[in-house]
Amino acid sequence: MDIFDKITSTKGALGQYSGMADGSFMFPKLEGEIAPRMKFRGKEVLTWSLNNYLGLANDPEVRKADTEAVESYGLAYPMGARMMSGQTSTHEKFEKMAAEFVNKEAAYLLNYGYQGMVSIIDALVDRHDVIVYDSESHACIMDGLRLHFGKRFVFPHNDIESCEKQLQRATKIAEETGGGILVITEGVFGMAGDLGKLDKIAALKKKYNFRFLVDDAHGFGTMGETGAGTGEHFGVQDQIDIYFATFAKSMAGIGGFVASTKEVVTYLRFNLRSQIYAKSLPIAMTLGAIKRLELIKSHPEYKEKLWTIVRALQKGLRDAGLDLGKTESPVTPVFFKCALFQVTQLIYDLRENFNIFCSVVIYPVVPRDVVMLRLIPTAAHSLEDVEYTVKAFKELKRKLDNNLYPNEVANLSK
Repeated sequence: MDIFDKITSTKGALGQYSGMADGSFMFPKLEGEIAPRMKFRGKEVLTWSLNNYLGLANDPEVRKADTEAVESYGLAYPMGARMMSGQTSTHEKFEKMAAEFVNKEAAYLLNYGYQGMVSIIDALVDRHDVIVYDSESHACIMDGLRLHFGKRFVFPHNDIESCEKQLQRATKIAEETGGGILVITEGVFGMAGDLGKLDKIAALKKKYNFRFLVDDAHGFGTMGETGAGTGEHFGVQDQIDIYFATFAKSMAGIGGFVASTKEVVTYLRFNLRSQIYAKSLPIAMTLGAIKRLELIKSHPEYKEKLWTIVRALQKGLRDAGLDLGKTESPVTPVFFKCALFQVTQLIYDLRENFNIFCSVVIYPVVPRDVVMLRLIPTAAHSLEDVEYTVKAFKELKRKLDNNLYPNEVANLSK
């Protein structure tokens, strides 16, 4: 079969929905300043879909720092990869700041988070090593696992008993191969909002010899007393051997970093293919990252405001009888039981009649008869936004419970 014939006929797991979802469920166009209210299809909507947790995207100090950095350096400098010609003292300054903030010896700045995690896994293990990982790990972790030629064992999401069983299996194999063991999970799981059981996994170090890698993309800046992440929240940051975070959430930017011991970070600097063979993060973005991290450290009220909105939104929705699953973080999923044709009506109603925009998650991410509306509260939202949204979701639930949505598929492409 011709490759083009194959992909146009199968379309892929999510591509099957492209006919009715493109431009609505997927690839929607939000326009205007990054804010709680933006434009969608020409209408102003209350937006709960942006990972701008601390409201830094349009913070005046951030905008000023970004503008001045671009005016001074443009977006080209430095030209080349870090190892060849892309190293600057500004990159090193951020790395020192990040390492100190997350209580690690050293850190390494990454030009992208996703590719960074893929490359970290690839660099840390060889065919003799064994990986043990959570079943709901992010796609960047899964793609990193695909590069691993050795054994890997998955445990059901947050099932510590199963994690220990996989560690027992991994230990036997590692003893035979002479390899090591790497355990991977997330601090905050970005879809359902629940936390990885970092404390319980860390406790297994007393019985098993392994290294612990945590992807804390959604925890960095939002979790812990200072915002240093989910490890700080659980009091086990010192037990996390490799800490990873991105700028795409709390930092409202592009890039990421990995932190560990000086020896491990030095090893990664010389072996991360996604950095060795890719252009360095532009200095303008690096200066912007420094400003963002300075603000996170010096303005704890940003995180406090975020959590005020989070608690109000989640309490309001739960009191209204809505199912939020097991979230323990700002990520706020709302689960509805409904058929696919009802999903389209539900979202049409929410966006067109209530002027609320949030992300929609359907099968295969959730079961076939479930839709998840994923809300991301931020420090930029208001309690009035929360009150209005809770009322709207109560009305959606009432309509679903009473089967008031028409038995037909809305054409969302109009």
